[in-house]
Amino acid sequence: MRRVEHPDGRVEYTNIAPQQKAEVVSTYYKYRNANGVLSFSDEKPAGVKYEVIRFDCFACTVDSGVNWETTPLFTDRYRETIDDIAARHGVDKALVRAIIHAESAFNAQARSRVGAQGLMQLMPQTATELGVSNPFDPEQNVDGGVRYLAMLLERYNKNTRLATAAYNAGPGAVQEYGGVPPYAETQAYVKRVAILHRRYQMAQ
Repeated sequence: MRRVEHPDGRVEYTNIAPQQKAEVVSTYYKYRNANGVLSFSDEKPAGVKYEVIRFDCFACTVDSGVNWETTPLFTDRYRETIDDIAARHGVDKALVRAIIHAESAFNAQARSRVGAQGLMQLMPQTATELGVSNPFDPEQNVDGGVRYLAMLLERYNKNTRLATAAYNAGPGAVQEYGGVPPYAETQAYVKRVAILHRRYQMAQ
């Protein structure tokens, strides 16, 4: 029996060999299989179009040295833009701030190593689907990201934990695992967004 400690503090005992467990992977591939089903894999699929899903956002590093309970908040950055767009799409502005903080630490010019862009770290394909022509424009980026977040919140009946997991790992991964995927990065992200969300609510 092996003891496994997860990023959220849960302890699990298992008799599954380590090589059978999912490793910490920084890149996943999103694609549709031969039957048209949305799929995710940590191995690059052959013969199909795919999108790279990244796990290198500000809050995704599993062994981050940031104290999420005390790290300074960015309550005034893009305040009017965030407040207006969050209200327009019916999303809690504190949650929007938490996602932006987790994704880019409020850096509008942030670009991940695989190309996610701007405040809410939109992948180019996602930005295109959302009609975002300039992902480095704060207003366009936040509007696209919040519209996507609103869709996820509707899909998961306002469950912010599942919506934020899907924002990070994709809805297909949440569906596959029936909840927050067992990716260390995603579990860390969900926990940290929840902390930031609570703190931004208190700071409003």
